[in-house]
Amino acid sequence: QVQVLESGGGLVQPGGSLRLSCTVSGLTFDAVAMGWFRQAPGKEREGISCILKSGGIKYYEDSVKGRFTISRDNAKNTMYLQMNSLKPEDTAMYYCAADLSCWTTTSNMAIFRPPNYWGQGTQVTVSS
Repeated sequence: QVQVLESGGGLVQPGGSLRLSCTVSGLTFDAVAMGWFRQAPGKEREGISCILKSGGIKYYEDSVKGRFTISRDNAKNTMYLQMNSLKPEDTAMYYCAADLSCWTTTSNMAIFRPPNYWGQGTQVTVSS
């Protein structure tokens, strides 16, 4: 049974930072790509970042490029999302995604396919 557990969300002021973590069990972690999605109230869930198996290739949605950094520690079956310079529009439920496909188009737009496994979500609220 695959389990995907996120942690690290919370309330932060604009310009602040948070680090999300996602730990996976029940699958071969270093054999799958991992990613983060988010869903704001009234909006569709969107992919924001993805990291391939070895960790050497990473993709980001345009609105988070330069502010968010995805990483993984395959020895710990854990993925991270370091979020800096947070904005109120980053407020959303953040979901860890395990075993997904992601790539960039010829115009360098990142594409994130829904994963085979979702976490339960962790709330991030950016507000003063």
